[in-house]
Amino acid sequence: MSVEFVSVRAATATSLLAILWIIEGAWPMFVGRSHRGAHYIRNVTLGLTNAAVVTLILSSGLLFATEYAQRAEFGLIQWIPLPQAAAWLVAIVAIDAWQYLWHVANHKLPILWRFHAVHHSDAEMDASTAVRFHTGEIILSALARMIVLPLLGLTMVHLAVYEIILLPIVMFHHSNIRVPDRLDRGLRTLIVTPWMHWVHHSDEQVETDSNYASIFSFWDRVFGTFRIRREPDSIILGLKGFQAHEWQTIRGIFLTPFRHKRR
Repeated sequence: MSVEFVSVRAATATSLLAILWIIEGAWPMFVGRSHRGAHYIRNVTLGLTNAAVVTLILSSGLLFATEYAQRAEFGLIQWIPLPQAAAWLVAIVAIDAWQYLWHVANHKLPILWRFHAVHHSDAEMDASTAVRFHTGEIILSALARMIVLPLLGLTMVHLAVYEIILLPIVMFHHSNIRVPDRLDRGLRTLIVTPWMHWVHHSDEQVETDSNYASIFSFWDRVFGTFRIRREPDSIILGLKGFQAHEWQTIRGIFLTPFRHKRR
């Protein structure tokens, strides 16, 4: 990805986090949090580390794989003649479908779950949780994309546009904002909302293993993984066994995948 795109994405993320920080403080769903600043700093530090890894190490591999596929006229989008607007729509939906399937795999395959558990171990989930991922998960995800994007015939431009669309939605549905029930119900007919994603971050496994979608909420309805709770403020967030402060520090976050923990 270009330096310009990375800069724009970083500026957008910073602005969104600042706005959501203010709203979360004024209208929180989960109350009684006294260390919001330190929590944001830890999660954002992890997000910046991962952004650096992707930009400096992994982006060149993704770019090579997608450009090679384009030159070879290889991939689903290349094989199906579509008008440009339709091709873009298919591209965005296809990436989002892959995100859903990859997310399910991160919950079902033990080696992937060890890294993905870092994201779920956040007991004080808020907008900053959207960037809280173990670097190992980021690397594995990028390697998988090096295979999947060429198979779909997608380019880095497709991926960049998808991530621009994803960024505000993923930060919104991780946020600790008391969204009115009626508004959330209306929004979740199309996109993933806080009420949906709070359930996904429940410490009850039957709820954690639901609501996997990233942008479009219909994937969970299509595949039967949709779940909602009528009183979301009763949800206990995080993972059992990782509530202690030692697992919320930067050191604890990086060591989480190496703690033997069966689901």
